[in-house]
Amino acid sequence: DQRKAENEEYKSTMAQNSAAKELLGVAKNRLQKFYNPKLHVEAPKREISAEDRIAVNMGGTPPPTEAPGGIAGTGVEVFAQVRAHAQRSEGGAAPPPPPEAVGAYMTKGQESTGVLTLVDMLVADLDKEMQEMDVEEKDAQNDYEKYVQDGVLTLVDMLVADLDKEMQEMDVEEKDAQNDYEKYVQDSADKRAQDSKSIDEKESAKADSEAALGKAELDKKSKVKESYATSMILKDLHLECDWLISNFEMRKEARVGEIDSLKKAKAILSGADFA
Repeated sequence: DQRKAENEEYKSTMAQNSAAKELLGVAKNRLQKFYNPKLHVEAPKREISAEDRIAVNMGGTPPPTEAPGGIAGTGVEVFAQVRAHAQRSEGGAAPPPPPEAVGAYMTKGQESTGVLTLVDMLVADLDKEMQEMDVEEKDAQNDYEKYVQDGVLTLVDMLVADLDKEMQEMDVEEKDAQNDYEKYVQDSADKRAQDSKSIDEKESAKADSEAALGKAELDKKSKVKESYATSMILKDLHLECDWLISNFEMRKEARVGEIDSLKKAKAILSGADFA
């Protein structure tokens, strides 16, 4: 920001000094018209357009001439007060003494010489000041560019150092991550081996259990058949027992009648007479 402000001040001052030189040139040319007419340079004639020239040739009037702008009709747009040149040093030397005043009476030649010499001195002072300012501006710009360059290089070195540090940290983190990954892979492999062994053991136990289950199912079927046959026998015995119990009294009475009949038959055979 400071360098920018200095550059803006330099441009502004140079523009003002250039305008002052231009204004002094205009003033000197007008003085030459009074003191040395042969050295006076007339202003360039106004060029009119082809259409205006035709109108004038036909008896018309040329268009009005626009009044010159700037300060006092000179066309100079920027003006700066002309100040006496001061030595630019740390000590700040005092300005030189003013020129001697013109005497009370001078001839026209002497007067013109004094006035024009004063104008030339002012122009010379402006040229010298502008040259010094130009040198100072170049030196300041070089110093600024060197400062910027050193700052940029320092910034680059800092960025490189930061990148080196970050790369070292990333390298350490990568190694740690790789070690963790390898440990995880090894642990996973060990667990898979244990799980595979456990699966084999469980599959073997499952096969034994399935074989035992098959044998048990066969035994169950055999026992079921045997139990069914036993139940059928028990059923038949139960029916027979029920029949015997339900017919016991009748059979008992029939048995008693049979015994009695046998006794009578025996007695008849022995000669007994039951008539």
